[in-house]
Parts: sequence; structure tokens; C-alpha cells
Amino acid sequence: MARTCLNSAQREGALAQLQKEKVDLLVVGGGVTGAGIALDAATRGLRVGIVEAQDWAGGTSQWSSKLVHGGLRYLYQFNFALVAEALKERGLLLTRTAPHLVKAQPFLWPLKMPVVERSYSAVGVGMYDMLAQFGGGGHNAVPRQKHYTKEGAKELFPGIRDDALIGAIRFYDARVDDARLVIDLVRTAVGYGALAVSRAQVTGYLKDGSRVVGAHIKDLETGRELQVQADYVINATGVWTERTQDLATADGGLRVLASKGIHIVVPKDRIQGQAGIFLRTEKSVLFIIPWERYWVIGTTDTEWTQDLAHPVTTAADIDYVLEHANSVLANPLTREDIIGTYAGLRPLLQPKTKGEDSSAKVSREHTVAEVTPGLAAIAGGKLTTYRVMAQDAVDFALTQRGGPRALEEHPCITETVPLVGGAGYAAWQTQKERVAADEGWSPQRVQHLLDRYGDELPVIIDLIAENPDLGAPLAAEPAYLRAEVAFAITHEGALHVDDILRKRVRLDYEHRDRGRSALPEIVDIAAPLLGWDETQREAEIRSYSDRVAAEAAAEQTSTDEQAVRARLGVPDLVPMA
Repeated sequence: MARTCLNSAQREGALAQLQKEKVDLLVVGGGVTGAGIALDAATRGLRVGIVEAQDWAGGTSQWSSKLVHGGLRYLYQFNFALVAEALKERGLLLTRTAPHLVKAQPFLWPLKMPVVERSYSAVGVGMYDMLAQFGGGGHNAVPRQKHYTKEGAKELFPGIRDDALIGAIRFYDARVDDARLVIDLVRTAVGYGALAVSRAQVTGYLKDGSRVVGAHIKDLETGRELQVQADYVINATGVWTERTQDLATADGGLRVLASKGIHIVVPKDRIQGQAGIFLRTEKSVLFIIPWERYWVIGTTDTEWTQDLAHPVTTAADIDYVLEHANSVLANPLTREDIIGTYAGLRPLLQPKTKGEDSSAKVSREHTVAEVTPGLAAIAGGKLTTYRVMAQDAVDFALTQRGGPRALEEHPCITETVPLVGGAGYAAWQTQKERVAADEGWSPQRVQHLLDRYGDELPVIIDLIAENPDLGAPLAAEPAYLRAEVAFAITHEGALHVDDILRKRVRLDYEHRDRGRSALPEIVDIAAPLLGWDETQREAEIRSYSDRVAAEAAAEQTSTDEQAVRARLGVPDLVPMA
């Protein structure tokens, strides 16, 4: 287990190695795409470095709809290949690579017109099921579609408005904790030898003539600067793609637009239903997604031209989501029901390279291109297909370095590589009752831990055995154990309170006060593990509280410009260069 730990000691060791050792591949960007690339390359036997300017999953990958899905709406655009590819990846995640993190999720598609709508919707969902069945990757992972009368649908989802449907179709996709998926990808890559460093920003590239041969990197935690030598570099920085590639050259490269999507979170008892809801809107789709203690509802799709590091939710965004959700909910939601919101940016790939005019449609499909010799960029795609994107990026890099023969010598094997926690998940499921009895926990507690840590559950138990205080639940949110805060630091790379509460113990959007009531207890657990003195403890609490207050102020504004102004009034604890 120690080989897959992300922590401050591992980070220092990786920085030291990167300074003295040339790597085969340097990955810039620690979201789901970059993390997937690092794992793909490491499991092919390459020496890999991966650096991220923020915490892992610091950008798009922490604020998605938290779905692993084929993209049902893409069927209506006749993009069958994209849907089939995504459904295969959904099956792999559900059954083979991350069964502890990815869970089958039923959705109800309300129908409002008899016969015609049911017929074409049934054909669409039927094709969805067929593509999953014949696409491989665990096609039996989810049940097939089922049709309901109005009365049957209301039994499954009592909270739906009587006039919102005349019947419904139930279909399945899957949900995932997006940030935890990224963290586990990085951890798995580290287990196969990758050198991983968060809060390490690329500030320029090393060149031999016109060829990129590495990068200048600034350690944002200490201010140290270093140079990393690499045979090849891949830019996987999402909405930052153009900024990162422009450090090497202003000629050519990928064009990426940023689109903002926001979600609201409401308590579980506020909506009565045993499935999610899938709605087609005038702009895109809206999901009402059940989680254990709350519902996530979204998303929007609006152009973003503001600060890339701080997308924020506005009052107009919230009103849009409430309006569309209330169009089908029997008991309308109000602002007072909302316990959390979050905003993220999607990287939308422009189909032409920089400098070329194009009126073509913006697409979420991905592209890999060489920006300049020695440096490639990958952009587009979506969370579900990260593994395919990673394979394409590493194939491209290998081909550029060694031609087709390099692919034969280093084939992709990630279809069969489980992430940390995944390999023994099914076996530990059979041990729930025993573990509950041994540890004095409820079966629900054990399931919660298994669905977060999989077969690493014994590590949590060992942490508690070494320090029994960690066995107590957090006072502010008893769903989480104190040991989970410790694990976030010792194994999952958390360096600050923000890292813990936004991406590991995610009270930032799960709790009405965004986790502020838990701050003293979390700091008490973190301080000895991270070596914080009283000054640092106070700085962590102040920074988190100020950021939460700024985002709450942003939610009262009506435009992106006003919202960003409110958010930027509070500086980041560890700002990017």
C-alpha cells in the first residue's frame, strides 16, 4: 500500500527524482485526462512524471455532473461511435477497473406525448442498451430499459408532478465521485512508478533548438524552481490548454473554449424518488441525481470568458436550474432548500488549429496534436472516456518518439488494470457483516467505506488501531470518520484544508455551512500530520472561511463578471504563478 501513497513525503521524493532524472514522458495537468495518461504510460513501462498546478482534479474534473455515461443525447445527433465508445468505458469502470467508485444508477425519462414520443424514445434507449451489450467492457453491468405507465412511474418517483408525464422509460447509467476517481488514478500510476507532484506549475519549456525537451517548473508550496528533462511532453490542461501550449509557441496548437456548468445540491428528503430524472432542455439536458444523503441537480452550459481558476455560480444560474427542476417536481424547490452549489468549466474543443477560421460546431470529442516538436496537446472528450483519451495520447507520443514499432513494444493494458481499491472490492463486499461486528460499525458505515476505499478498507482499520481517536465520526458530519481525514493526508495527497473539504471529505457542497463547522476538528487532525504550527492552522481556517464567504457572495450576483469580482476579492492560500 505504501507504494501508492500520495503525501508530502512522496511529493518531496518525486520532486527530487524529477530534478536529477530524465523521464520518458512528462504529463502537464492532473485532471482525469492527465492522470489517465500517467497511468497508461506507467503501465507500459515508461518512466513518467506528472505535475499539476493546483491540487489533483483542481479544474474541470472535480466539478462535473459526477456521471459515467454513454451520452444518451448523442444518439439523437447520430454519433453512434462516440456513444458506443463511452458505453464500453462505462462497463469497464463498473465491472473491472473501479467498481468501488462507479455505481449503476437508474434514471427515469418522463414522457409527455403518447405513442410517438414513447416510440422514438424507446428506439433511442433501445439502441443505448444494444450498443452497451455489443460494445464489450461488461455489458451486463446494468439492467436494460423498462417502460412504465404514469401510475407505475409515480410509484418509482412519487415526487414527480402529475402533469409532468403520461408515462416514462427507466434506463441506467452510472455515477462517480469525480475527484476521487482522479486521485485514485494518480495513486495507481504512482504505484507503477510515476513521479507525481501537485501544486507544481509549468512556467516554461526547455528547448534544444525548436524541440521541447522538458519544462521549467515552480513548486508553488515553497517557491522553488526546477528543470525537468523529458523525451516528450504532453499538455493535458483542459481549459488551460492554449495558455500552457503558448509557453512553447504561439504558432499552431489546439483551440479550446470554456463552457460553465453549475449544479445545486439539496437534501435527500426534499425529493421523493427511487431513481434519478433525465430531462431534455432547450439547451442540453438536466439531471436530477440521487446520492446517499442528497440530490445533485444540473447542469447549465454557458460561455465563460472570466478567470479560469475561479468559475462561480450566479443567482441567474441557480434560477435556471431551479426552474427546470421544478417543471417536473411536485413540491417545488426554493433557494432555502439548497445546501450547496458548485461551478466548473468544460473544455470544448474547436475543430481547427489556431490561426484557422472555422464555423464548425464545437465538439466534446477529443483531439491529440503536436504543438511543436517534443510537445503534444490533448483536449476535448469527457470524464467517461478518459482511458481512451489517455491511450490515444500515449500512442501518439510513442509514435512520435519511435514510430509504429514503439507501439508494439509498449502496448496499452489499462483495460485490465484496476485502480487502487478496486481489485478486491467484490471480495470485501462479502465481509461487510463480519467487519461491522468486529469494528462496532453499522453495515451502512462499512458500505460507505467500501464505496470510497474498496479493498483498502483494512488501511482505514489499521489507522484506527494505531490511533483510536480516529475511529470517532466527525462531530459536524457523522457520515465521515476522523480516520478519513487522516487518510486524505497520508494516502490521498491532501496538503491543505481546502483539499480535504473540496475533494476528499466533500463537505464543501454536501453540508449547508460548506463544512465550516468541521474546520476546527479537521485542523486538529491535519496539523500534526502536516507539521502545521499555530500560525498555519489559523491561516488554513481563515483562507477556507473567506473563500466560502466569497462564493456565497458571488451567488447573490446576476452576472459572471460580478460573481468573479466577488470571488477574486479573496486571495488563494497557494496562488498559481
